[in-house]
Amino acid sequence: MRVLKRIPVVAGSFYESSPNKLTSMINWCFTHELGPGKLPVVGSRSKESIGYVVPHAGYMYSGPIAAHAYYRIAAEGLPDTFIVLGPNHTGIGTAVSIYDRGIWSTPLGDVEVDSDLASEILKHSNYVDVNYDAHKYEHSIEVQLPFLQYLFKNFKIVPIVIAYQVPEIAKDLARSLVNASRKLGRDVVVLASSDMSHYEPQSVAYEKDREVLERIVRLKPEEVFEVVNERGVSMCGVGPVMTLLYYANLLGGSKGEILKYATSGDITGDLDAVVGYAAVRIF
Repeated sequence: MRVLKRIPVVAGSFYESSPNKLTSMINWCFTHELGPGKLPVVGSRSKESIGYVVPHAGYMYSGPIAAHAYYRIAAEGLPDTFIVLGPNHTGIGTAVSIYDRGIWSTPLGDVEVDSDLASEILKHSNYVDVNYDAHKYEHSIEVQLPFLQYLFKNFKIVPIVIAYQVPEIAKDLARSLVNASRKLGRDVVVLASSDMSHYEPQSVAYEKDREVLERIVRLKPEEVFEVVNERGVSMCGVGPVMTLLYYANLLGGSKGEILKYATSGDITGDLDAVVGYAAVRIF
């Protein structure tokens, strides 16, 4: 069978396309004043965290905030597989589209898809379909991979994009992740890729995002959904985040921790129309 290969589409725009420049850019994210302030150290495997909320904008805007999540991931060591959940920005594909085999390429090399785990997730879900087109132009998963490659040499991923972002879908997907990983005995970490408020004044973004983050750290997926809809929060990854929270609840998760919140305005100084970014650890 021909090896399926997903080619990067935002290298050179969301992040550097040169391996050396990309590595330097990730160093910048970690050492930035809005980042952890120091480079990560990879530790031996410690299963403390269930998953993370991570932003997915261009590294020049959200990279330092994302670095807080990856700093913690490094400290807890390498799991078997990262399940990376992203929202569907393109409208291509099905309600939930999984990339079930092959490799994903970035300027830092290739990452293998955990095809066995992906196949098992398919078996346990009522909504997940194999659809490669949904991933072809979607950036929300791609931008996570160079950070992981910076930390680890050999790891696997299961990429899933969610178009229909409602509690029923998120709950079904969370159950399938639990059942599939348990059946195969996989040590997994779930990454929920999402930005927060979009193009709001800084003060409005802070207020709205604070309300959502309060529900996230209490592991309340339905309340996240309600606040996003009632307050008109333009958070793009509510489906991935709800899935992570349902997943954490099924595993007996206790709470979340906001590692860092900031906006594009904190980077650029333009506070009139900002995008919010959060790194949250669920444990």
